[in-house]
Amino acid sequence: LEPADRSVVVEGRAIHLTPKEFDLCQLLIRHAGRVLTHRYILTNVWGPEYADDGHVLRTLVYQLRSKLGTVSPDAARQIVAEPAVGYRLIAADRG
Repeated sequence: LEPADRSVVVEGRAIHLTPKEFDLCQLLIRHAGRVLTHRYILTNVWGPEYADDGHVLRTLVYQLRSKLGTVSPDAARQIVAEPAVGYRLIAADRG
């Protein structure tokens, strides 16, 4: 994660993200391995007035996966949907 230019580096390549894509990516990375509820993500990325607007979250996750997938399909697959609950980022195996 590169906060200065709001990008993420995957396999040595910077992927420039929109502000909301970056906020979502940062939130998922910060809580890697944990399931985050739709409501939690929406409230933290958009604010409490969006707590029940799942459509904007699905759209943003699609966009983020698409951008990650241009560099690494494996990176895109690390964002996992937990049906009727939320999303989690699979913690990278660093071993």
